[in-house]
Amino acid sequence: MTQAPTPTADTVRRLVRSLLEDGRSGQEGRAATAGSGAKGDSGGPVAPDVRPVAEDTGHTTWWVGTRHVLRLAPDREASVRQRRELRLRDLVRPHVPVAVPAGVAHGEWAPGLAYTLDTKVPGGSGERHDVSALGEADLAGLLTGLREVPARQAEALGVPRLAPRSLEGQRRAAIHAAERLAEADEFDPARLHQLTPPAALQLAAQPAAAVLVHHALTGDHLVVSADGRVRGVLGWGEAVLGDPAEDIAGLARAVGSPAAVRAATLAGYGARPCLRGLWLARCDSLVRLAEALTARPPVPADRLRNQLRCAWEPILLERVTDLSVDDSDGAR
Repeated sequence: MTQAPTPTADTVRRLVRSLLEDGRSGQEGRAATAGSGAKGDSGGPVAPDVRPVAEDTGHTTWWVGTRHVLRLAPDREASVRQRRELRLRDLVRPHVPVAVPAGVAHGEWAPGLAYTLDTKVPGGSGERHDVSALGEADLAGLLTGLREVPARQAEALGVPRLAPRSLEGQRRAAIHAAERLAEADEFDPARLHQLTPPAALQLAAQPAAAVLVHHALTGDHLVVSADGRVRGVLGWGEAVLGDPAEDIAGLARAVGSPAAVRAATLAGYGARPCLRGLWLARCDSLVRLAEALTARPPVPADRLRNQLRCAWEPILLERVTDLSVDDSDGAR
């Protein structure tokens, strides 16, 4: 197998320069150069500044000027997802009330490796801004819109189906993780006793038609404004057709369990999928933090500690819900 080249600033500058040159004869290039306006000594446009996105240690995502983001697929599998993501975002956009990145150029930055140049969605990271009550309504609209995306059309684009996870399996893994975290004085395992084997069975995913699931609703994929509104959602490459509780779980780790459950309830989801998402988030947060603390070499764990804290915020719903009452996974 041919080793993929490592993206560098020079790689990105050459690619951006080629887009600027192509812009003289093609609409795709013209879109890529929108807003630059500057001229070089030779009379052509000057390429904007490029710099890697700080969170991207692999240097596969770059800021291009102040208005665009360039993503370079590191391998052929990622290239397939990236090309599919372009089409999926167009399918999703009419159904959701938040911004979805728009592509202005795409192609190959190396043989068989795709790139996409997207417009930047204004706002900050969900890891830096709290979500307000209006932001929770934005998230409710997102969950509602995902449910309304035609599954057949998403599948025709190549979006895979994913079977629901076993909550009992996640519970057992979380018990072992909690014991390791207790030794490091990171977590009290007694808190996990709330999720008993019968409760995990009650919270198994119910038979229902699969819906489109973003499957990566992390804080850095939520674009949040200073007033707490959710302005956009990034990172659609991991989308699947499957269990909507996975997105509730993602939101619980990103914005806190109370906000996630309130948003899901506003979107029409009942107690069962909300509690299933809550406990998936709690179990996942324990397992991920335990793995990070025992990794060699060590993995920075502050972000995972914050996710654990968010997922384990108490909610009223778990205190008042009788799981023996039938409550479907779908909207009421």
